Amino acid sequence: MGCPGASGPGPRVWVLRLLLGLAAWRGGAGGRSPVCGCCPGPARNGSSVASYCRAHPALELRGRCCVGPEPGAIVGLDLGNCSLTLLCAGFPDASAAVVISLPLALECPGGSMAWDRITTHSDSRTCQGQRNPCNSSGELAWLCPENSLCSPDGPGLVQCLCAGSYHGYKCLREGTFPMLLFYGILGAVTTTLSLLAWGTQRRKAKAS
Repeated sequence: MGCPGASGPGPRVWVLRLLLGLAAWRGGAGGRSPVCGCCPGPARNGSSVASYCRAHPALELRGRCCVGPEPGAIVGLDLGNCSLTLLCAGFPDASAAVVISLPLALECPGGSMAWDRITTHSDSRTCQGQRNPCNSSGELAWLCPENSLCSPDGPGLVQCLCAGSYHGYKCLREGTFPMLLFYGILGAVTTTLSLLAWGTQRRKAKAS
């Protein structure tokens, strides 16, 4: 039972909860990522993922994932014997994996051109060796705008990062990014929303 007239957590508490939740989500990569537990049980002993992981002493099997020593580094993912028709939540955490085992119902992320080798088994499909779209030609070739650099962003995906002092839409602006203006506007918007939420809570408390 709460105290009579209590109006629930204030805006500061909600902001703190949001920040803590975001931190917990960002810290969920690696063996704690949702994708490592989206299917019950550990990785299969005879799977390509387990074999790859055991062949490299620096790697470790955690749930369905083979993880590296760097925080959040998912090197392999074994979902081969799972009855999935869609990639489960948290799959972007494994976007840099070098070996992935999937049910036959699922194609390799990014398509066949995004992997060096795709092997089909009786109940699973194994995707091995991600190709770098930034260094490819033909179907996977990707051209970034001038003044930007291509960076891999998952199977068959890239992101274009502005080079040097360029920034803005298609990296057309040159010079220092206006940090003071950006954070000033962000701070003003955050303060305004917090005040509106606080005022709303106050009115609800007085009305109850």
